[in-house]
Amino acid sequence: MTNTFSLLSLFTGDIMTLFISLVLVFGSIMSWAIIIEKIRLWRFQKKSPVQIKKDDNLSLIADKLIRPFDRNLWFLSMVSYVAPFIGLFGTIWGVMDSFASIGVNQSVSIGVIAPGLATALGTTALGLIAAVPAAIAYQYFSKKSDDLYDTLIEKCKELKESKSKK
Repeated sequence: MTNTFSLLSLFTGDIMTLFISLVLVFGSIMSWAIIIEKIRLWRFQKKSPVQIKKDDNLSLIADKLIRPFDRNLWFLSMVSYVAPFIGLFGTIWGVMDSFASIGVNQSVSIGVIAPGLATALGTTALGLIAAVPAAIAYQYFSKKSDDLYDTLIEKCKELKESKSKK
């Protein structure tokens, strides 16, 4: 890595840093796509709530109706769990680069150490930028989905009870 600084070089310093950065950016973009999809889905749900009819197969209907709300939540969970570790790997890679620069230059000046440490902090930041929104969205949408499922199960029980009374 050279001693010239640019913001882009924080994430593209060498092939490993570039790979780590691309994985984290991809995870973040996919997470945001899922978050936007879920926001749209829940807005639609608010405008026209899911309805259970008396003639529906009550044993399957709640699971079937909840499926779109649960779809792709696994990816948010995965990104929220894995992205900090990928960022940490980038941190370790940057620190190793700093030590390698010290060895090559036989100097401990800030100009020798700074590029590797800047890369380390850059990949750490990317890991957190990907993980934090994914973790918040996963918890939020999982809770909403669980609440909707509980509501649907209650409606199914009420419909079963009303059928059995007739």
